[in-house]
Amino acid sequence: MSLKPSFYAFSVRDRGEGKKSVWTRLGTVWAREKSGGYAIDLEALPVNFDGKIVLLPPRDDKASDSFDGEVA
Repeated sequence: MSLKPSFYAFSVRDRGEGKKSVWTRLGTVWAREKSGGYAIDLEALPVNFDGKIVLLPPRDDKASDSFDGEVA
């Protein structure tokens, strides 16, 4: 396993028109070296889950527990 995860997993909750979405980091995603694919290490489970989990690659700076950016 590499020292840096391939992705971070976030739950994204839409709060409605004109309000920022709430991003909560759920855990990390690691590339599997031997058999391919990915392993997801969850640190939290979303409450009132609406079915949207977003995977984002790590940024150069330290990843925080929440993210308030936009996804293209």
